[in-house]
Amino acid sequence: MNAVQVLSLTLLSVLAASAQVLKPGRCPEPAVQENFDAARYLGTWYEIQKLPHRFQKGECSSATYSLKSPGVVGVLNRELLADGTINSIIGSAVSKSPSEPAKLLVTFFENAPPAPYWVLSTDYDSYTLVYSCTDLGVLHAEFAWIMSRQPTLPEETVRELRSTLSSIGVNLDKMVNTNQDAAYCSAMDQ
Repeated sequence: MNAVQVLSLTLLSVLAASAQVLKPGRCPEPAVQENFDAARYLGTWYEIQKLPHRFQKGECSSATYSLKSPGVVGVLNRELLADGTINSIIGSAVSKSPSEPAKLLVTFFENAPPAPYWVLSTDYDSYTLVYSCTDLGVLHAEFAWIMSRQPTLPEETVRELRSTLSSIGVNLDKMVNTNQDAAYCSAMDQ
């Protein structure tokens, strides 16, 4: 085995061990929300389900979007960690193209490459379905979130959103529920 193969296998092992959802091939190109209105999307969304990943390990997760400046959305992600502390991260998102405003690019760290944040479906008032995918050569890393304006979402809506994910090849067996129990999550209000 040559050095490139060893390095590639090592990188893949690290990514797989860090709870990323890796799949062979390139990222799919799913349809996104038509006529996306970022102003209506602003506010707080509660995570209901997600594909697991290494950078989000807590429960009671929420994302709050605000208008930072014209064309720039401020992002505040919060979660409650197992030790009772609140973990938060601040970033920003911009539309990738005016012709597809539901395809956003989000950045959390200075000089870090932006990550895709695609709103596949939203009614703005109760649910949103977000998908992100990054090509890694012969593999791609997928991320998906089902979120709601409230800490719960009707099961029928969750099924419909999961069906959308399934239609683009997302492995629904990998999706995990996020604890949004009011008693457990009360520390987030303090």
